[in-house]
Amino acid sequence: MMHDMPHKSLTARTCDLLREAIVRARYAPGQKLRIDQIGRELSASSGAVREALSRLTAEGLVIAEPQKGFVVSPISRRDLQELTEVRIAVECRCLAESIAQGDVDWEARVVAVRHRLAAIKGSARRPDAPEVRRWHATHLEFHDALASACPNRWWGRLRSQLFTQSERYRRLSGPFDETGRDVEAEHNAIADAALARDVEAATAALTVHLSRTTEILLNSRILFVDVPPAPDSGGAAD
Repeated sequence: MMHDMPHKSLTARTCDLLREAIVRARYAPGQKLRIDQIGRELSASSGAVREALSRLTAEGLVIAEPQKGFVVSPISRRDLQELTEVRIAVECRCLAESIAQGDVDWEARVVAVRHRLAAIKGSARRPDAPEVRRWHATHLEFHDALASACPNRWWGRLRSQLFTQSERYRRLSGPFDETGRDVEAEHNAIADAALARDVEAATAALTVHLSRTTEILLNSRILFVDVPPAPDSGGAAD
């Protein structure tokens, strides 16, 4: 039973479940996180929830406010833009290292996950489709595979944290308009260049891919906190 699990394992499980809930927007940006309520929802002790919240604070998904407790980190256009800038730098560094260090097993991982991702293309645009969670998981695997031969573990940890932060914005946007965008072609451009050991082309394709996603998100229905309110519709027309 879960109560027989070691404290460390229970805390890790609680942290993983809470992280996923925040990324999937089950808890909205700025929402107060009540330890007792989360404990009931996740079948976890208050100690495990508190420790999980502390870990997620270190990851930037949660903020600890004096006298108020924990809240989900807010979102903003500036944050997304700065996040993307740093993510591009880190992702490209990890990809370049992978291209330099990757062996035949690395190549096989990239080829295999690209094939699986292509097999479920389009699901990310239909949030009600049963395949949507599999698409998101496989999309993560694709980017992980590209960077998996990077030997520096700290670069890898930072890359993973930035990916999670970016994914939160993707999920908050709901289905977003990607008219005219061929995501599969973008993935193929990155993978083909990486497998050809062309660092310049691979990092350029990756930069375009990440930048396009951010541009779409900035124009999506996300309620950014730094967007000024719409003018009063009751006023006189110009």
